[in-house]
Amino acid sequence: MSESEKKQRRQRRSFRPEFKAGAVKLVLEEGKSVAAVAQDLDLTETALRKWVEQSKADKGQGKPGALTSEERVELSGLRKRVRQLEMERDLLKNAAAFFAKEMK
Repeated sequence: MSESEKKQRRQRRSFRPEFKAGAVKLVLEEGKSVAAVAQDLDLTETALRKWVEQSKADKGQGKPGALTSEERVELSGLRKRVRQLEMERDLLKNAAAFFAKEMK
């Protein structure tokens, strides 16, 4: 059995916004390291690091080009709308082609 097979993937968990905010506060305001907070709260460092970066972006202190949470929600909605409109367009294009054939 290989080393990668021995390690089990963590089951995906969801966290309340209050919990996330508290974890981020420990890193940003109390100066604790991401690794220490992640270990104390049984989180992955990657997840906590993403929460910290998103919090910074929401406060306008993120990396250049980083999207705020509000912008991410808007972008997700716009992408969904584009997919819907593309499906409608394709349906209308096929219907137009069908009826053009029928008219001949």
